[in-house]
Amino acid sequence: MADREEVRRHIIDTTTKLLRDKGRDGVTTRTVSAAAGVQAPTLYRLFTDMNGLLEAVAADGFEGYLARKHSQMLSDDPVDDLRRGWDTHVGFGLENPEQYLLMYGRPTSGARRRSAEQAMARLRVLVERIAVAGRLSVGVETAMEMVHSAGVGLTLNLIGTPPEERDPALPSRLREAVLAAITTDAPAGPPSVAQRAVGLKAVLDEVPDLYTPGERALLDELLDRAAAHAPAR
Repeated sequence: MADREEVRRHIIDTTTKLLRDKGRDGVTTRTVSAAAGVQAPTLYRLFTDMNGLLEAVAADGFEGYLARKHSQMLSDDPVDDLRRGWDTHVGFGLENPEQYLLMYGRPTSGARRRSAEQAMARLRVLVERIAVAGRLSVGVETAMEMVHSAGVGLTLNLIGTPPEERDPALPSRLREAVLAAITTDAPAGPPSVAQRAVGLKAVLDEVPDLYTPGERALLDELLDRAAAHAPAR
């Protein structure tokens, strides 16, 4: 089993290097087999086909990305933590463009879907901390979708733009625009109804047995309505 895993790891690492050096067109059964020093049947036995190998490379990219995200120490400022999380995401994509395209440039499936869900779970942690602090002006799910969509779209756009043509200020400008759209300054007085609703929903997962699934669904609906009624600005 150990030998099998060592060979699998070697092939994934080799394919990742080929992607980095040669691009997607340079990754074929022949080139991977030659670079890894294995026969084509070994690739098929371990990964089924080239799509299976690329899925494994993408999932491995998520593991590296998540390791970088989890190494980020959280501070007393949850908005700044999300800001740094954004920078980490964009930076990873620009440092690993071909692997990032595998991770985010096509529909997710298999192990890559599980890895993508783990990445979203980390984003949820960052956003929920803002909600608990009373500084989130939209619902947690809405904020997550806005940050994720903007961050991935930006990174894919930058990858597709020649480095000499990229606007170096664009990542920070878009980041601050998104943060301005989903957050508010720390409340000077009592939090608004919207802030209370967003914050309460963010912490309900800490007591999963408090409500039945039906009660929780109804409460989520009511809290979403309160959060959307008068967003705190």
